[in-house]
Amino acid sequence: MTLWEGRLGSSTADEVMAFTSSLHFDRRLAADDLVGTRAHVQGLAHAGILDKEEAAVLLAALARVEEELAGGSFVFAPGDEDIHTALERRVTEIAGEVGAKLHTGRSRNDQVATALRLWTRRELLQVGRGLLELQRALSMRAEEAGEAYLPGYTHLQRAQPVLVSHHLLAHGWALARDLDRMIHTVDRLDVSPLGAGALAGSSLPLVPDFVAAEMGFSRRFENSLDAVSDRDFVAEALFDLALVAVHLSRIGEEMVLWSSEEFGFVMLDDAYATGSSMLPQKKNADVAELARAKAGRLIGNLTGFLAILKGLPLSYNRDLQEDKEPLFDAVDQVSLAIGALTGMVLSATFVFDRMQAAADGPAAAAVDLAEWLVERSMPFRQAHSIVGGLVRDSIERGVPLGELVQAHPALGTEALVLLEPGVAVTRRTTPGGAGPAVVAAQMDRFRHRLEVDAERLSHAYEGWSTTRGDEKTQS
Repeated sequence: MTLWEGRLGSSTADEVMAFTSSLHFDRRLAADDLVGTRAHVQGLAHAGILDKEEAAVLLAALARVEEELAGGSFVFAPGDEDIHTALERRVTEIAGEVGAKLHTGRSRNDQVATALRLWTRRELLQVGRGLLELQRALSMRAEEAGEAYLPGYTHLQRAQPVLVSHHLLAHGWALARDLDRMIHTVDRLDVSPLGAGALAGSSLPLVPDFVAAEMGFSRRFENSLDAVSDRDFVAEALFDLALVAVHLSRIGEEMVLWSSEEFGFVMLDDAYATGSSMLPQKKNADVAELARAKAGRLIGNLTGFLAILKGLPLSYNRDLQEDKEPLFDAVDQVSLAIGALTGMVLSATFVFDRMQAAADGPAAAAVDLAEWLVERSMPFRQAHSIVGGLVRDSIERGVPLGELVQAHPALGTEALVLLEPGVAVTRRTTPGGAGPAVVAAQMDRFRHRLEVDAERLSHAYEGWSTTRGDEKTQS
């Protein structure tokens, strides 16, 4: 039985049911649909559309359905087109005649939009918690690194030495922006569509503000047409998740490079590496490689969904059924990647001697030589030209750079100390830079940011967990 059988004169063709059914993927919205349906029943009772006895029967039936789902005894029927149809069917079987009143004043359009908002709100906050844990892992490893340094790269060419802690915190700050975006996305999607109906509201005395509060939403919709057609929150979530995946990909790429014999900066723990089916000596960074690859998949989810939205008129169109699979997939893949990379970061062994040896090449201090000349009133372009010429001569003539620096009249023995191992990194003193003093200050700010964001996540979680009766978990 379909929800529209009164209008159509024949049953829906099997091929159509097979093509349009979403039950195989939207059943994960079951808990959220129950939250919305329970609030809807309470709203109908609040408005006097249901009497107390009728509301009690329906709420009891919903509680039983919830128990069946939790216990694995819920049985789906062949005619269950989606999770919403399945739950309504079962409630009606349990509640009897009063079950026919369950859908009063409600359309699947506002019902589905409500369940998806509830699901997205919860899952983005869960992803946010994972991001916070990965940031904490990076912060811990940064603290452990102490004064160790490695080459900083531009164009994947050695540029200047930077503290290892500075490098790890660079990833941490990027993830902090990701978390900030997610929290703001959750705030924007914290709007209840329930009461918008199919597209124009209802002639019944519904109270959308009451129902919104019952579900823990901070506000209700302003425009019913917009409420049922709006999937901005899905697009925003997909963008947020895609950018997280891009940042995870960057971490993955560096772990792949750093764990290679050519770099040798890190040794992966066996639990976070794989071997080769043919080559006995291999230890592969498959976790990092897959984190790198998943970014392309999530970018595809985002662009595909935007292509769906761009051609739709107001208000609801069945095309919007395609909002769920890319969103579910994006959340799943990012969550798995965050967990795996967090473990990889925490368990990896950093080879600081190898890092520092790579950063100690004399050319890494070239800009320090130029700035040393600037401090003695030489224009930077002239200083840049002099040092660049010395580096070129050193390479082409095979003469150590130190000898050329010592022999140059503008430099000499006094400047030679800049080429000594570990000196250049100590000269980075500008705020936000890579030297010891400013990185120590940065570490303090990053730790504070973690505390603030943990509190923001906890506060965002409170808004809906108490409504659902879930136990609050501290971030």
